[in-house]
Amino acid sequence: MSDTRLLPYLLLAPAALFLVAFFLVPFGQVAVEAFTQYGQLSTGNFRSIMSDWKFWPALRNTVVLTVIVVPLQIALALAMAALVMNLGKGRDLALYVFTIPLGISDLAAGLIWLAILEQNGFLNSARHALGLIAGPQLLLGYQNVILLFAAIVLAELWRATAVVLVILVAGMSLIPREYYEAAEVFGAGPWKRFVRITLPLLRPSLQTALILRTILAFEVFAIVLVLAGTNLPVLMGETYGWQFTLQDRAGAAAYAMVILAISIALTMFFLWALGEKKETVA
Repeated sequence: MSDTRLLPYLLLAPAALFLVAFFLVPFGQVAVEAFTQYGQLSTGNFRSIMSDWKFWPALRNTVVLTVIVVPLQIALALAMAALVMNLGKGRDLALYVFTIPLGISDLAAGLIWLAILEQNGFLNSARHALGLIAGPQLLLGYQNVILLFAAIVLAELWRATAVVLVILVAGMSLIPREYYEAAEVFGAGPWKRFVRITLPLLRPSLQTALILRTILAFEVFAIVLVLAGTNLPVLMGETYGWQFTLQDRAGAAAYAMVILAISIALTMFFLWALGEKKETVA
């Protein structure tokens, strides 16, 4: 094989080695740990985590957070992307401001919102200064699960909507302007142009954004840990707890495989639901 034909393989080799070393090998170890018990192939680890009282609440909480957060992020990102694309000179500045949270880690975002929402935080201080409350009020207590959910949803919307925004802005930038000009000539208003032109042509970007955000929503951990602690169990939090608190690597591996299975199932669903449908000719 000539040097020219070898060059693509040589260029791909570092990425391939990286994937093998940091993805395939750890994945294999986790899979073996999850499906092995007492040195034999077994589903006992999955039965152990599912018999724990926190598993089903953690699964339910994670699903509820995902169902709430992801559609809201898609809707907000669509509105923000449409606003950015319709701006003239201030487009770059608006996009920069909207994407500032991308530079903040999950843990830092959780700490920011904790400083706002905790009992002696900025929100209570402002309400007290305005005479709306007599003293500090506990907003993030275990007694009010709805407020805990609302705080986590708010923090996630603020932190991660920018990821979806960047994907959608990139997709909108690829749509030829001639389509919109032709639609205007035929009298289509802004909403009709958005529904009939933008959304259909944005399907690949929406597919990518949905897959990425759904997977990351099922892996939410740091923000929940900071704002709710153990009062609101989620799948990743239980994975951490089994690994480091209970010192049960096999249980943590089983949790990881459950999260992986759900992520793969949802990815396949989005690929099917938002993929290009080929019409069969009889």
